[in-house]
Amino acid sequence: MVFIRILFFLLFLGLIDWYSYQAFKTLFPNQNWVKIGFWAFSFGIYLFAIFVFLTFDRINVGLNFGRLISLLVLSILPKLIILVFLFGEDITRVVRGVFQSISGTNNGDFLPERRKFISQTALLLSAIPFLGTLHGVLIGKYRYRVMKHTLEFDDLPEEFDGFTITQISDIHSGSFDNKEKLEYGVDLINQQESDMILFTGDLVNNHAGEMEPWIETFQKLKAPMGKYSILGNHDYGDYVAWPSREAKVQNLQRLCQIQEELGFKLLRNESIKIQKGNSSIDLIGVENWGKGFAQYGDLNKATANLEEKSFKILMSHDPSHFDEVVKKFSQLIHLTLSGHTHGMQFGIEIPGFIRWSPASLRYPKWAGLYEELGRYLHVNRGFGFLAFPGRVGIWPEITVLELRRK
Repeated sequence: MVFIRILFFLLFLGLIDWYSYQAFKTLFPNQNWVKIGFWAFSFGIYLFAIFVFLTFDRINVGLNFGRLISLLVLSILPKLIILVFLFGEDITRVVRGVFQSISGTNNGDFLPERRKFISQTALLLSAIPFLGTLHGVLIGKYRYRVMKHTLEFDDLPEEFDGFTITQISDIHSGSFDNKEKLEYGVDLINQQESDMILFTGDLVNNHAGEMEPWIETFQKLKAPMGKYSILGNHDYGDYVAWPSREAKVQNLQRLCQIQEELGFKLLRNESIKIQKGNSSIDLIGVENWGKGFAQYGDLNKATANLEEKSFKILMSHDPSHFDEVVKKFSQLIHLTLSGHTHGMQFGIEIPGFIRWSPASLRYPKWAGLYEELGRYLHVNRGFGFLAFPGRVGIWPEITVLELRRK
């Protein structure tokens, strides 16, 4: 079964390459360097894919895997557009050929020649995803954007009126490749001068060692009322093969230790009181709980000792936890902060006109602010990136939330 799938995938790659070559050949019939360049680009990617496959390490995936993903996206997306146009043209050519053969007007050639206009249109439109992806890989992945929201609550303690929170999520430190850009992002977080910084999970891609080169950079994060964090689904090391169970346990222990070195208080199915003057709010942090993912989170345990009417903020990595558990929970949780989706790192957002990402097919609440049953959920689009080393239309996010009393 696996062999058949691989065979079909290879045939599919061959098909889109062949059709794409037809477009270039039609448009540049006498330019051999264009034809040679096309095949050199395609075969170069496939050779690199073979190299990555042969050197793949399931414990330390490395940056080459991300580079391969970006090259495949750069290659395949434009070719799919060309395929649609030229395959559609071939259907028309076959129909015309049959009709002309029946009517005797085909002049000896069954298939009419390809029209240059179709190839021109296909190549022009295919340049859009190519240039968009190229921008996302070279610039978009570090194009940090500050998103600000003001939330009003009837029962917010007066001392917390105007309290500010900066939320970051999904750092995925194993994907970073530019220290200067990363330090710019960290400085931008500090420039918000929020009272508190909350990190909602996925510090690494797979193993704790990915964060080692960036500890000094993230230690620069400052917040007068503290920095708090939770674990995301990638932090447990569930997606790679470990030599032993002990190695996996030690990896998680080291990751928790790194959180402490960064100055974050890691909350694992527990809560802490944030005191200001004579009032306090409850900050709750649960381990990862996701629909279709590991469910280590225990909201009952985390809220066991809390007062029924206290003001509560929950950090829960996966937004599906909100729909499945939090919004129906016996205690009122005023605000839930999540991440996880990354907005799929691909989409289009034009305020007031359109807001779409493939993430919406999997997560009804995939990015931004939501309100349901008197409870707020904010889904951060992520600070870093995973697998595909870029962002197209969905930029890395730093969220600033201001709490106001009605």
